[in-house]
Amino acid sequence: MTVHRSAAYPAVYALLRIAADLADHAVQTDHQATHKAKAGAEGHTALAGHVASYVATQGAALILGNRLLGLGLRPRGIAAALALSGATHYLIDRRWPVRRFAEVTRKTNFYDLGGPLGGAYRLDQAAHHLAEGIAAYLAVRD
Repeated sequence: MTVHRSAAYPAVYALLRIAADLADHAVQTDHQATHKAKAGAEGHTALAGHVASYVATQGAALILGNRLLGLGLRPRGIAAALALSGATHYLIDRRWPVRRFAEVTRKTNFYDLGGPLGGAYRLDQAAHHLAEGIAAYLAVRD
């Protein structure tokens, strides 16, 4: 049995979100978390390692979920979803795009609220959720 894509979408989004949360908070190393936004090779290397494990975690979730739930995902859809998720995660985790968004939308007070896990973290997560929503669509489209 294969699930219709309109029913598969929420399951795929949930799988991406669960895997993202695991990848960001359990899989990511302390070194990656503290160095990924630094300038130069050090930051890009730390971030590349984080994004690789992030995409691997999401990929495992999609493949396992596809098999267990009969979602009917095709390899090219999974690949497109993971490519978008990985690329946007890399950009968002450089931190400056989220800061810039806060400046443009006049949300710098919110961005600065509560230290590193306050407003900046919330805006970061909102951007990731949006990207995962689009990635889920890419995974289920024909």
